[in-house]
Amino acid sequence: MVVHAYYPLTETRVQREAEALVAAGYEVDVICPRGEAEAPRERYRGVKVHRLPVRIEKSDLGRQFLSYLRFCLRAGGYLSRLQRSRPYDTVQVHNLPDFLVFCAIVPKLQNVPVILDLHDLMPEFFAARFMRSRPVLLRLVRWQERLACRFADHVITVTEHWRQVLIERKVPADRCSVVMNVADENIFVPRTETSPARGGFHLLYHGSVTRRYGLDLAIRAIALVKDEVPGIRLTIRGAGQDRPALLELRRELGLEGHIDLIEEHVPESDLPAIIAQADAAVVPYRDDVFTDGILPTKLMEYAAVGIPCIAARTTAIESYFRDANVEFFTPGDVGDLARAIRLLSSDPAYRAALGARSRRFTERYSWTRLGPEYVALIRRLAAERARFANGSPRR
Repeated sequence: MVVHAYYPLTETRVQREAEALVAAGYEVDVICPRGEAEAPRERYRGVKVHRLPVRIEKSDLGRQFLSYLRFCLRAGGYLSRLQRSRPYDTVQVHNLPDFLVFCAIVPKLQNVPVILDLHDLMPEFFAARFMRSRPVLLRLVRWQERLACRFADHVITVTEHWRQVLIERKVPADRCSVVMNVADENIFVPRTETSPARGGFHLLYHGSVTRRYGLDLAIRAIALVKDEVPGIRLTIRGAGQDRPALLELRRELGLEGHIDLIEEHVPESDLPAIIAQADAAVVPYRDDVFTDGILPTKLMEYAAVGIPCIAARTTAIESYFRDANVEFFTPGDVGDLARAIRLLSSDPAYRAALGARSRRFTERYSWTRLGPEYVALIRRLAAERARFANGSPRR
């Protein structure tokens, strides 16, 4: 596996897939950048981690692109050396960026199946940020996605909605699969009580702090209801470029006693206990061409723990959670978000009913079920390579 992210700190999806393969008897190498104080190589929970001296840059678009390019070149050379020493059955490359898949050119030339795992669709990702200001860039992003998908032997993405988008973009249906970012039920277990034993009403958000995720809308909604909901409190756990703006908004609205902004990395194993302390969670995404197709991992984690959630009514979220633990609001509508907060804060029985409905989702979508399906896909692709090596044509 190749990923332009720190492993395992920031890539739960990659870690889960890698460890599922290890449990199935595979040997797995992960090639990734090296963070501060990280070892160049180590074995983590059975996975061999190879960290390259490339800095991840997100401060501006130019530096981010150069970081992508440097890692692609270094990972390509490193992967080629590993391939020569012990050939792989499959190579799986995770975006962003899509063009990182070309680092697998040497294994590809040696008939090793190459899988492109699209965590996000880059055209939608960049269109949401630069649709009006960078039309040339958007055309280039679409072009590189098209080439990357053609280069890969198989494409994986995270929702059926995005799979259908890729099929519309001419990715063959039999070469495109869904592996959802479901919560690990061995870590995220249902809480034993329906509501924390304390006063007030506590809302939680955890994850990236960026404008598209609508956290400023949540803060403004708190300002609308703070005099109506005794002890209302919103905790935002996470880091991101929008954090300074949220701190300023909190100050402007005089909400220091109602909004907590906590910037710290929490290991996945610690998250369930934090989530269980909340009365409800909030996923206040704005609705744009990118967020409309996102199925937030955090929402699945809230469902696994069994707490109700207020979430934006986007296409992906509604398609999976229409009968689960979610009270929907209209994306971007602060007033409707405030309505949902009032409803859940005033009706403990309704909150308990929503929490109980989370089982409908977790019973359908669990890693216990989806993990073996992912491993079976890897086995099939590896078997196709073996047949090809023996003279049979690969599909």
